[in-house]
Amino acid sequence: MKIRKLKINSYGKLLNKEIELNDHINIIYGKNEAGKSTILNFIVNMLYGISKNKNGKIYSDFEKYKPWNNEDFSGKIEYELDNKEVFEVFRDFKKKNPQIFNEKKEDISKQFNIDKSKGNEFFYEQTKMDETLFLSTIVVNQDEVKLEKSEQNILIQKIANLVGTGEDNVSYKRAIDRINRRQLEEIGTQKSREKPLNKLLRENEILEEEKIKLKKYKNVKYEIEENNKKLLEKYLNSEMELEYLKKIKKILEEEKLENEKIKIKEKIKNENNKKIDLNKKEISNIENENKKIFEKNNKKINEKIKNKNKIKNKLIILFIILILINILLFISIKNNIFKYIFLLTLPMDLIFSILFLNNKKNKIKILEKENKKEEEKINNEKNDYLNENKIIEKNNNELQNEINELKNNLNLKINIKIEENKNNYLNKIKNKEIIKINNLNNVEEEIEKVQKELNIIKIKLHELDLDKENIEPQIDNLIKIEENIVNNNEKIVNLKQLEKSMNLAKQLIENAYEKMKNTVTPKFTENLSKNIEEITNGKYTNVIVRDDNGLVVELEKGNYVEANRLSVGTIDQLYLSLRLSMIEDLSKEKMPIILDEAFAYYDTQRLKNILKYIEKSYPNRQIILFTCTEREKDIFNEFNIIYNYVDL
Repeated sequence: MKIRKLKINSYGKLLNKEIELNDHINIIYGKNEAGKSTILNFIVNMLYGISKNKNGKIYSDFEKYKPWNNEDFSGKIEYELDNKEVFEVFRDFKKKNPQIFNEKKEDISKQFNIDKSKGNEFFYEQTKMDETLFLSTIVVNQDEVKLEKSEQNILIQKIANLVGTGEDNVSYKRAIDRINRRQLEEIGTQKSREKPLNKLLRENEILEEEKIKLKKYKNVKYEIEENNKKLLEKYLNSEMELEYLKKIKKILEEEKLENEKIKIKEKIKNENNKKIDLNKKEISNIENENKKIFEKNNKKINEKIKNKNKIKNKLIILFIILILINILLFISIKNNIFKYIFLLTLPMDLIFSILFLNNKKNKIKILEKENKKEEEKINNEKNDYLNENKIIEKNNNELQNEINELKNNLNLKINIKIEENKNNYLNKIKNKEIIKINNLNNVEEEIEKVQKELNIIKIKLHELDLDKENIEPQIDNLIKIEENIVNNNEKIVNLKQLEKSMNLAKQLIENAYEKMKNTVTPKFTENLSKNIEEITNGKYTNVIVRDDNGLVVELEKGNYVEANRLSVGTIDQLYLSLRLSMIEDLSKEKMPIILDEAFAYYDTQRLKNILKYIEKSYPNRQIILFTCTEREKDIFNEFNIIYNYVDL
């Protein structure tokens, strides 16, 4: 795997910077604070993402490298795998997941697994190397080889651990000691009474004794719950029965209401009949009274007519007499004036007679008219009574029809409703026979009876609740004890399982250690010996790991010396050569070797040796050197070694 190009848009103090790297040796030169470590962190964050967790540091990487005066916080890296596939990764550091493009510039981000906490794991899937391994092996920082004299033993221990166990921070003996200490503290032994396992066993013995004492309350509680269950069932049954009876009562009340309506209608009908009878009497009275009035008026009219006729006859006789008198006067009186004067009395008499007779006639007509009016009035009054009777009779007929219909439908309707309710509650009311009740008084008696029964059940349920409350604390205590026993048993099982696991771990560590010594360690020590011989120009040719005194180095004369007695520079070389010797087995890819100011404390000769060794031993690997001096450049020029130079 080789990094081809870095495009830093905005990261830390770096802005709009592009760096191209070649396939083998690359020197990235810059003075202190020029941004070399920032570029290294940019590479790591591009491949694995940037963390917002501080992890014991003052600032997280996100806080440390987020630009202060720029909203943009992004970059791109282009790299090539050993199979010649080229990938570009663009990452906006404010977002969790990057965009990954293949050589055709197709977005293939979704082809890789996305972890909820870590984000897209494309680089791990491609190289099988996680960030921790990447930083602890192929990246060598100045801090890892910068060592004071007093710290030699720490570095020697790390080398011995790495050779002995495969991890520079894992010591076989320390691991066994830690397991033993943890086993003693977290589990204990048969003699350690105050350790967890024995304490739990003693506590369980006490709890079991308490459990036996409290167990009797469990049976009492069971009896209370059974009685409570039966009473509740009875109570619910009685409530259902009460509900049934109340519905029957409602139906019967409806029936009573309907009967009241019928009675009201019948009462109205009877009142109407009485009214008809009264009207008939009034009509009869009117007819009788009218008859008398008519007879009286007719008699009066007849008398008037007779009187008129008599007067008429008298006037005729008088008129005849006057005619005769006028004739006699006309003959006897010779004075014409008197003749004519007397002659004029005839028409006057005639006019007077006519007027008088007409007056009589008019009076008779007035009497006849009044009589007729009176007759009409009486007839109208009579007709009013007759019409009223017709309306009342019609209403009565309608009322009778309604009464008949109500009576005919009521019994059927009520019986149907009662039967429906009975069928509805037939399966709901248990252990009781449902009696068909058609009497409101009987229903009310039954309701009262069931209500009393419910009250009695309520009292009994309350008594059971009180009993239950009295034993509940004991049961709760029993439950807590049982839970504590279960929890303790789980803890005991876990502790025994932990003890078993620890014993197994110790056995596995011992087996692995033996296997490491017999298989892996010889390979590491062989590679380490070759590397240290190359780096030191044959000064040291053999490195051995011993159980008693750790790492031992063979000197030129053949004698052996413990590694912690060597110089700081030699130990630095030893540690670096060990990490380089492991690089082949880290990943399925030929990963780059990244050295960040790793040779700051090397003298010139040692630097020449290590650079010549790296160039010769890793011809097919990409080497990236971060440095603040020009020593590396001068040495490569001296030996005509081709390299790519980047000046920050």
